[in-house]
Amino acid sequence: MNNLTPGYLLPFVMIGTLATVAAVLFGLHRALKLAGWSIQDRKRAVSIGTVLLVGWLFAALLPSWAGFYRTARAGMPTIQYGLLIPIIVAVALFWRWGAFRRAIEAVPQEWVVGLQFYRAEGLIFLLLLAGHRLPGVFAWPAGIGDVIVGLLAPAVAIAYAYRLRNTGALVRVWNLLGIGDLIVAVATGFLSSPSRLQMFAFGAPNVLVTAFPLVMIPVFLVPLSVLLHLASLKKLRQAEMGQQFSHNDSATSPSDKLTWKGGVLTPP
Repeated sequence: MNNLTPGYLLPFVMIGTLATVAAVLFGLHRALKLAGWSIQDRKRAVSIGTVLLVGWLFAALLPSWAGFYRTARAGMPTIQYGLLIPIIVAVALFWRWGAFRRAIEAVPQEWVVGLQFYRAEGLIFLLLLAGHRLPGVFAWPAGIGDVIVGLLAPAVAIAYAYRLRNTGALVRVWNLLGIGDLIVAVATGFLSSPSRLQMFAFGAPNVLVTAFPLVMIPVFLVPLSVLLHLASLKKLRQAEMGQQFSHNDSATSPSDKLTWKGGVLTPP
């Protein structure tokens, strides 16, 4: 297998990554504007979001460029740090930082879903497979899964935006499909790359996936995708709870809504 990095790979990965970052920030700005946030609060939130996202991008880019994630067959993999640390930090921020949580909650569900159209970039795995630069045990499931999830993203988003029947279930299934695709891609990537954990593709190991620029996908775009899926599922749960509360409230009889005021039952 030819492990030389093709010339088209760098612009493909980096342009796609930068376009994704720009789409996230633009979507955040538009969502906060539609949510009625003041100009000052909106600018502050977008500025903080820019610092966090661009800072994360460079935190992924620099060690990737320096070859930190590349390992030999006798070594231990390091790519898990790039995968897990951003997810842990983002989840902690969501639960501990109220302003961060409110900004995420202001973004419509259909935007969170539709943004993952960028997952169709997984086509690159199939192109590299065709050029004999990636093993099939990784490229087939990772490439096909990403393309399917990415192409379905705008369709699911549109269906949810128009509140078609059973779109809540559709969004949940799409999210689970997307998460399952990421789990399979990460697992096959780990097990086919040179390290002590390698179990597949010994004759033609998965070298490119831990080398710059392709490694930016598992250490930046994959964690971003996981976080978007988690945000989508959280929004879905909140929407379902809100609908349930509304249904229960509307089903309450007028007498149930009477309250005590000065020792007398009066309407609220």
